[in-house]
Amino acid sequence: MCKRYQQSEQLLQRAEQTIPLGSQTFSKSKIAYPFAVSPFFIQRGKGCYVWDVDNNQYLDFVSGLLAISLGYQDPDVDHAVKAQMDNGTIFSLPHPLEMEVAELLVHYIPCAEKVRFGKNGSDVTSAAIRLARAYTKKDRVAVCGYHGWQDWYIGSTTRDLGVPETVKALTHPFQYNNISSLEILLQRYPNQFAAVILEPMNLYYPNDNFLETLRALCDTHQIVLIFDEMITGFRFALGGAQALFSVTPDLATFGKGMANGYPVSAIVGKADIMDCMEGIFFSATFAGETLSLAAAKATLNKLTRHQPDILTHIQQQGQRLQKGLQAILQSLHHPPWLEMCGHPTWSFLLIHDAKPYSSWQLKSLFLQEMHLRGILLNGGHNLNFSHQSKDIDSLLTAYSEVLPLLADTIKKHNFATRFHGRVLEPLFRVR
Repeated sequence: MCKRYQQSEQLLQRAEQTIPLGSQTFSKSKIAYPFAVSPFFIQRGKGCYVWDVDNNQYLDFVSGLLAISLGYQDPDVDHAVKAQMDNGTIFSLPHPLEMEVAELLVHYIPCAEKVRFGKNGSDVTSAAIRLARAYTKKDRVAVCGYHGWQDWYIGSTTRDLGVPETVKALTHPFQYNNISSLEILLQRYPNQFAAVILEPMNLYYPNDNFLETLRALCDTHQIVLIFDEMITGFRFALGGAQALFSVTPDLATFGKGMANGYPVSAIVGKADIMDCMEGIFFSATFAGETLSLAAAKATLNKLTRHQPDILTHIQQQGQRLQKGLQAILQSLHHPPWLEMCGHPTWSFLLIHDAKPYSSWQLKSLFLQEMHLRGILLNGGHNLNFSHQSKDIDSLLTAYSEVLPLLADTIKKHNFATRFHGRVLEPLFRVR
């Protein structure tokens, strides 16, 4: 047992007795972090810092899987939640907060004319697919990116255990920035697609008018275009990637940082499609839960009223990070096994295979060394408003030490002596 993570490992052993994987979320489990060299339980967070159960402190660049947009324990959001708690959390009829938050979303999101709420991303992406099928009277769906755990999507990945073959057959992946990969599907199954759903940007920027061409293609074939903006929403711009890139979908899904970590998601879209909600069954007892809606209202108000502009601050810190990381990569002569990409507010350092080691071995060693330096991340840089220049510099200092160490490991073939944990195993690629 590793002394640095002794409490984490003991709790993990205990948790696995009652919880598969010991976690409710794949991306927070031992699948995502190598055992014996990683923390597995966080005790508390403040701003952009977290402390694990062994009281190790970390600069957190995971941000609760991008659910934290302002920072842990943001005083304005927490004050709004505590005030609402005095009035109740769930009632026998709707609370006015449902309408008030819906009005804010309609105001800021280009495609939003009507709104319904859920609790997580899978709720609303699945609702969007059901809406599209009801509206078009067609069944097939084209997907690009990650859209949750429900059968209609996850059946198209290698994590398809338990999904009926008849369901899998209706979902068809296509490639981002490759419009021909979608056109081939539309030709193969003419007039059968109800929806095209994608993350409007993830690893790479759209090029060659990809989103505009996609919009036109959906119009031509009478397909509902859905943007999954769970991450890009209220991060790339107030109105999400659709506002940044000036391409308006028919439906869109939001969540994550919309309420600074409180559980709420939203499906928004054109009124004529959203009105089909009155016919399909999309209903949840806790969709109108008031603490999360109060958090969403406070978060959205702070995003729009705070000076200096919050999203500008996050983007500037992301640009500082990208510029500094680019300089480090240049000092290493741009090794082909490292790739920097993404938007400044949600960027990535991708680690590829480098003989004789796999990307999973190199990533395992990378995480071991970053954890030892008090940095928590999982491949992406998920920035929030509490990250300051000094925090970005701390991350860059860690990179300036760890990336040369990885390069030296590849050169000297001494991974076995440098890595002290359990190597990560391949997981299905979501992007």
